[in-house]
This record gives sequence, structure tokens and C-alpha cells, in this order.
Amino acid sequence: MIDAKQLANLPSVDYLLKHVELSNLVDESPQTFKESVQSILKEIRANFISGKIESLPSEEEIIVEILALQKKSSSFSLQQVINATGTIVHTNLGRSLLSEKVKEQLEKAAFSYTNLEYQLEIGQRGSRYQHLEKVVQKLTGAESVVVVNNNAAAVMLTLSTLIPNKEVIISRGELVEIGGSFRIPEVIELSGGKIKEVGTTNKTHVEDYERVFSEDTGAIMKVHTSNYRVIGFTESPSIEDLSALAHKHQVPLINDLGSGLLIDMQQFGLPYEPTIQESLAQGCDVVMFSGDKLLGGPQVGVIVGKKEFIEPMKKNQLLRALRVDKLTLSALEATLSLYLEPELAIKEIPTLKMISKSYETCLHDAIYLEEELKKKQLPLQIERISGKSQVGGGSYPEYQLPSELVSVFNPEMTTVQLEEKLRNCEIPIITRVRNDRILFDVRTLTHKEMIVISEQLEKLFK
Repeated sequence: MIDAKQLANLPSVDYLLKHVELSNLVDESPQTFKESVQSILKEIRANFISGKIESLPSEEEIIVEILALQKKSSSFSLQQVINATGTIVHTNLGRSLLSEKVKEQLEKAAFSYTNLEYQLEIGQRGSRYQHLEKVVQKLTGAESVVVVNNNAAAVMLTLSTLIPNKEVIISRGELVEIGGSFRIPEVIELSGGKIKEVGTTNKTHVEDYERVFSEDTGAIMKVHTSNYRVIGFTESPSIEDLSALAHKHQVPLINDLGSGLLIDMQQFGLPYEPTIQESLAQGCDVVMFSGDKLLGGPQVGVIVGKKEFIEPMKKNQLLRALRVDKLTLSALEATLSLYLEPELAIKEIPTLKMISKSYETCLHDAIYLEEELKKKQLPLQIERISGKSQVGGGSYPEYQLPSELVSVFNPEMTTVQLEEKLRNCEIPIITRVRNDRILFDVRTLTHKEMIVISEQLEKLFK
């Protein structure tokens, strides 16, 4: 039978608020801390009365619970994690990492007033997109640029500006679905455009486009199928041919590249992917691409091309809802500036650095992680295995990067349990699980993160 009188021995809220071990927390966040204390005491009473616990915890145990709850309550929901999956542009983990070279410029923009929409030279209001024009022109040859919050928004702004209530001709094989179940046909329709499908899933010819031109045609649109491939009996017209056809009929050729690529990655063994500057040189009037995929920058949708088509977009009322802030623009400008020296970009932009990382470097890193783990003498079976990494983000879907992985296994704990414990570490560690083993892919890990992994595993088992 429960002795309710024992509940009188629980310390009061006021007593705990004044406790010497907790006084600092009271000063830092009095209201939040008081709520944590009340919550712990309420839970203890409920568990004791219901019989879930047979005796009340000691004062020391209560303090430990309060400290744990307070730490959890004061932490942010969005937090740093360690990506040990080997997927470089990991959509669920925030896609591309920004370069350390961007940090200083980003801090200046965040904690100071800026000339966001102010022309210092003449002392008058300016456009927030003016800060990108010079670097974009140097890198791509584009006459103008506008930036919105993602590439789907870029498609919507472009089409709503250039072809409202007009037909856009597009190959049936390019009516793709992108991440999060967003579909190109639906984005086009929301933009006010009308889809005119031509060709088939695997084959489309220039004649197919030519055949459907009418007075209602507003543009030809090309969508790069970066997140899947149709192989075998396929054919599609070149950009040059589509450009000639579009200009013959005095309509723009719009190219949605999806992932923005400024450096040809074939030099690192990857398949061919069209670059932004190449697409413009081949005759595209407007090109759109993401900033947080292969470009390695912040989440944006970048629209570049001829001034006659870009400038009207800046006057579209929709841009007010889609525009990006000073932090995003600052991070994008700093990232693009790194590309002025391609070798520096590959070295300093994490996405490019991880993609270009050789197997030999991965092997060296895996040996380092293996040795760090074995030094701890943990109850783990540790071994290195060869494996494959992914670029991710819908890029290079058919290609995997050779890598070296470190596998760990604990005979006394299921792999599911270990994966959960790693995922709930102070700095969560996200891993791969295969063949009942936890796998750490070193392609997406720094040496500093490998040390953290080693330390966190030590805490779990000692």
C-alpha cells in the first residue's frame, strides 16, 4: 500500500530554486527553470502514487533529473549533427555546408547594418541584386541576375513574368518530380503558364517542338533531368538547336538546370553534367539553378540570363514574397567569389572538396578513425570495409563515389539500439546501417568529427 505521507518528504519547489547547485540556472532563466522543477516533482508524485516507483528518489537524484531536463529544455530544436552517412548533399541534414571562407562575410552582414538596397557611390536607393551582378557576369557571362528562396520559386517567378497565360513547350520526358513531391507541371500551372507537351518519354526531336508552335506559344523550356536518367534508346535536341528554334519564333529558351554547376567535375571521374556558363553560351536566354546543391552555397534559386528577360522579373510583385534576405545574399556572394579561382573553390567549398576527395584520402581517413576507436578499447568489433558514397541532392543519381568505411558492432547491443544512442548523443551522429553493422563513411567526416565520434562512443560504453 502506498504511504502518501512519504510525499511530504519531497523537497519543495522553493527549496530547490534556492539550492546551491541550481542557483546559477535560476539566475539565467528563472521562469524556464521553475517550470523544469515543477515538471520533475509532478512526474515523481504521479509515478509514486501510481506505483511505477516504490520509493522516492533522493535529493541528489532529483537534482540530476532537473539538470538533465533543464539542459534539454534550453537546447534548440535545430542543432548541429555529424553526417557519417557518406551522402554529401544530404537533403534531410541541410544539404550543402558553407565554406569557412564565408563565415567572416556572413558575420559582418548579420551583426552590422549593410548597403543591402543602398548605392554607396551615389547615395541613393539600389537593388539588393546589384551585389551579385559583377561576380555572376565574370563567372557565367550572364547579363543580369535575380535570386529567390529556392529553385522551384525561380521557375515560378520566371514563368509568371515571361509567359503569363501563354503556352510553354516542354518535352514529355522532362516533366519531372523534384524533391518533396513537387512536380514541374504543377509549378508551371501555378505560374500561370500552360503546358504543351511534345515528344515521348525517351525521344523528342526538334520537329516535335516546331510542329506545335502557335500564336499562344510563350517559350520553350528545357528541364535538366539531374535526379534520374533514361538510358538506351533515347534522343533529345541540343541546346543550340532549341535556341535557334526559339529565336526563330522570337520566344525565350528557358533552361532549368536544377543543380547549379560552375566547375566541370569530369576531372574527378564523375559523369558529364552541363555547367551554367556552358548552357548560356549554347544559347539559353534564362537559366535557373539551386544554390545549396552542387554549387555549395545557401538555399536559393538563382536566375541568370539576358537583361531583357531578367529585369522584368525584378518588377514582378511575386518577387516580394520570394526574395531572399541579406544573410543569404551575403553567403551567396562570398561562395560565388571563391569560384573566381577554381582551384580555391575545390579546396574551400565543402561540397566540392568532398566530391573530389580521392579514394586514397578516404582510406587514409578511415585508418585514422579506426585507430582512434581502437585506442579506446571499447567493447566493439571494429573493421574497415570498402564502400560507396553518394553525391545526393538529386545530383549524379547513377554514379557512386568509391570510399572507405569503418564498421562497428557490439555483441551485447542491437544495431538499432546503438544507432539510436548515437543519434541522441550531445552532438547527434547520423550513420548508415547495413548488414547489422553501424557504418561511418569518412567521405563526409572531418578529423575533428572523427574525434567526437570516438569520444561519444567512449561515453556510451564506459
